[in-house]
Amino acid sequence: MLVRVIGGHGGVSPGFRTTSFLIDNKLLIDAGSVAEGIHIREQAQIDHILVSHPHLDHIKDLAFMCDNCFGMRESPFTVYTNQVVEKAIKDHLLNDLIWPDFSRLPSKENPTITFQTIEMNKELELGEYKILPVPVNHFCDAMGFIIERKGKSILFTNDTGPTEEIWKAAKKYKNLKAIFTEVSFPNSLVQVALDSKHHTANTMKEEIKKMPEEVPIFLSHLKPNFQDQLIQEIEQIGCDRITVLGSDDIGYSF
Repeated sequence: MLVRVIGGHGGVSPGFRTTSFLIDNKLLIDAGSVAEGIHIREQAQIDHILVSHPHLDHIKDLAFMCDNCFGMRESPFTVYTNQVVEKAIKDHLLNDLIWPDFSRLPSKENPTITFQTIEMNKELELGEYKILPVPVNHFCDAMGFIIERKGKSILFTNDTGPTEEIWKAAKKYKNLKAIFTEVSFPNSLVQVALDSKHHTANTMKEEIKKMPEEVPIFLSHLKPNFQDQLIQEIEQIGCDRITVLGSDDIGYSF
């Protein structure tokens, strides 16, 4: 699997994009920066979109994707998420107030985007991909995803605080090639991190003990204003499995 980190930060500033991970150019995980991060013709090739939760930095580019690709595709984009997330997107983003409701444009019978409800801990099959949504410790019924294709699997939980269930699920996968997770705040703001259900380097050091052993760990969602400090504190963990996603628009092959 080819994982393209279109955006992997926890904020927006020149050189910093919010969360969008593209797998094999056709399966998107979260839509925080996909419209600004890749060309429109590449956006139009995406078929499936997994949305972990409805915070703005994970959904905002659904609006611009629909606008960019309007009339370019024979079939709609399909968003796979749970009912809480779907309702939030429809009520607060694609609501004909903040942005047009592209689930009814150009018509209800021929929309630009559709939604399919998925259930926690129930495997979803999308072509060659098997996807397991797992609850994580974040807001709005947030999910992480374990994605498997051709005997290899990758775990994504891009917004989460200290959590349990997804690590238990991960240990059942003998073919796990990578873990993408997050550190958002410096150690001095640990209470802010816990209250907002995110990680610091110190809480991640403890979280690693729950993870499957020897699997490479990629840390994203760094807040741009703290990035240099976060990189230093993550280095102090002393774990050679860790790669910090300090730059966007990079790719990894597994």
